[in-house]
Amino acid sequence: MAKSFAPLLGVTALLCLPALADQDPAARGQALFTGEATPACAICHTLAAAGTSGQVGPNLDQLGPTTDMVRNAVSRGVGVMPAYADSLSSDDIEALVTFVTGATGGD
Repeated sequence: MAKSFAPLLGVTALLCLPALADQDPAARGQALFTGEATPACAICHTLAAAGTSGQVGPNLDQLGPTTDMVRNAVSRGVGVMPAYADSLSSDDIEALVTFVTGATGGD
């Protein structure tokens, strides 16, 4: 008689959710900035805190974007920058906002 492990896998996934929810938003934002978002922000943007030197988008260290600027740019896109509202959760977008504004001294 074959046993199904599907219920066990569901329980395992649920046990992992609190760890993701408890992750520091700035750390989550940095992970998204440097590679988990697709395409990664790091490809285009320079940001010292992320160790990136992209040349396509604005240098975020010099720009010092505000919370609203980052949120709008990530959600809606700006110029050639794609919108991420359909590919990132609102929590992920807010994590990016926290990371970028914290790193650049934005409001």
